Amino acid sequence: MYFLDGSAPERAKAVERSKRGELEITSLLEMYLHEGKLSVERMGRGYAWLDTGTHGSLLDAGNFVRTLEQRQGLQTGSPDEIAHAAGWISNEELLERAEMFGKNEYGQYLRQLAK
Repeated sequence: MYFLDGSAPERAKAVERSKRGELEITSLLEMYLHEGKLSVERMGRGYAWLDTGTHGSLLDAGNFVRTLEQRQGLQTGSPDEIAHAAGWISNEELLERAEMFGKNEYGQYLRQLAK
C-alpha cells in the first residue's frame, strides 16, 4: 500500500514507460527514494502482498481472500469492523449497519461482532 504526498501527480507526469510499455509505480517510488523522501514500513506476520496487475493475478487474490474468510470466519478489510474495534462506532451503530446488509453473510458477521 502506498501513501504519497501531493507532489505525486506532478512527479507521475515524468514517469516514462517501461520496456513492457507500462507506467510502473516503482519508477515513481524511485523518485522519492533518490530524494531521501521514501519511508518504508515492514508488514509483519499476518499480512500478505498480492500483485493484482493481471486478470489471473486478480482472480488469484480474490480466491486467496475468499479462502481465508471461509476458513477463519473473519472478514477481510471490513470498514465497519475496523470502526467498531477503534471505538468510532458503538454496538448499536454496528447493529444498524448490520441491518443495512440484511441477512447476507456480511450482515450476519457484523451482528456476531456486536455480541
